[in-house]
Amino acid sequence: MRESEFWNAVDWVFPHGRGKSLTSDLVLSSLGDRSPAGAIDDGVDPQEVWIAVCDAMELPQAYHYLHRVKADERERLI
Repeated sequence: MRESEFWNAVDWVFPHGRGKSLTSDLVLSSLGDRSPAGAIDDGVDPQEVWIAVCDAMELPQAYHYLHRVKADERERLI
């Protein structure tokens, strides 16, 4: 997962700016007590950060690789 794909996934799962807020405010022990945005800024692999977000927010396992699903096919994951 590239960083741009991470942010696209964040925006799709948490629309209307909620994702940007979540990634700044949520601190995860699995990311070394950093926010997802902080972990990305520190160079942590975006896939690792995304999986940590998915796990913390109890998103379906299929969301772990959301970036591999075409945007028009994502609705079937819900």
